[in-house]
Amino acid sequence: MESLLARRMFDLGTETAFEVLAKAKALEAQGKEVIHLEIGEPDFDTPRNIIDAAIKALNSGYTHYTPAPGLIEIRQAIADYATRQKGVPYSAEEVVVVPGGKPIMFFSILALVNPGEEVIYPNPGFPIYESVIRFVGARPVPIPLREENDFRLDVDELATLITPRTKMLIINSPANPTGGVLTRRDVERIADLVRGKNIIVLSDEIYDRIVYDGAQPVSIASLPGMKDWTIILDGFSKTYAMTGWRLGYGLMHKELAARIAQLMVNSNSCTAAFTQMAGIEALTGPQDAVEAMVAEFKRRRDIIVDGLNAIPGVSCKKPVGSFYVFPNVKSFGRPSKEIADFLLEECGVAALGGTAFGEYGEGYLRLSYANSVENIQKALNRIEDGLKKLR
Repeated sequence: MESLLARRMFDLGTETAFEVLAKAKALEAQGKEVIHLEIGEPDFDTPRNIIDAAIKALNSGYTHYTPAPGLIEIRQAIADYATRQKGVPYSAEEVVVVPGGKPIMFFSILALVNPGEEVIYPNPGFPIYESVIRFVGARPVPIPLREENDFRLDVDELATLITPRTKMLIINSPANPTGGVLTRRDVERIADLVRGKNIIVLSDEIYDRIVYDGAQPVSIASLPGMKDWTIILDGFSKTYAMTGWRLGYGLMHKELAARIAQLMVNSNSCTAAFTQMAGIEALTGPQDAVEAMVAEFKRRRDIIVDGLNAIPGVSCKKPVGSFYVFPNVKSFGRPSKEIADFLLEECGVAALGGTAFGEYGEGYLRLSYANSVENIQKALNRIEDGLKKLR
């Protein structure tokens, strides 16, 4: 069967978190207890008011096709929300609603990047960036995110990577897998660097409500001259604990939005109507549940960071955003994937090796603290006991 596949399929990567989740589930089926720190998913239930809005929508007949870019009601709600949250004035015509955040990555790269052109992307970073870049025949150009720079990209280094063939720059702040957040000065310097160079910025802002210690993420689209050259990727999965609802969106120039809507017509037709109505409630209804989730994430962050730093041979920066930690395990002298496999198979802790997010992730693990404090503390004990055997 492999011989029948188109060549491009061999350029397509994967998301290791789902592979490790499958292995963990298989171990659980055999009776082994596994603590899940591998998957990037809030462990909270979707807030009740959002669920009720979906039920009301279903009972009211929202079970049919919608316009490809989304119902005008949710597109306007998103535009109003983005204007408030990101400090950028948007209209409904500049919004495309899609089933999850990934289609905005896929559609944007597919619509804008030609074979042979270059896309600069963060590494370690979300693995689907590189996967889609390769899939369309473009050249992926990694910009390293280094621990000594708090996992923020170095703008001077970025300047050396831009060539006449650079078509797109991907930035992600707050970042998966590191939790790093670009400062306002970082974003201003990035804008100064790309402005006027015919480079589109794909700004992944899916975690911009999950921040701590007074951090205030800055959208590059809010800076002078950048709105029309920026595609913002955002959605409902992380902020509102709606991963299974598959509801995301992109904010972009209205002419590009029309083209992205064409890709929706050719792929998904539209996003489910009742989930769109739930999304309106998420954005316009009470935000207490979001604030409570973020407060609990902060509590968990502090516990897991302190616990990791107490383990001999492990050091861990305190992330400013998202719900991940990216501890340094270089002292053990083993590939990070090998350590992650050991923790799963021998210790019952599902984690990801840093190289699941690119070559510059070697020497690190990614742990999600979207789990209970009880399970986090249990996992820390298992990790400490397990790593003693590796020393």
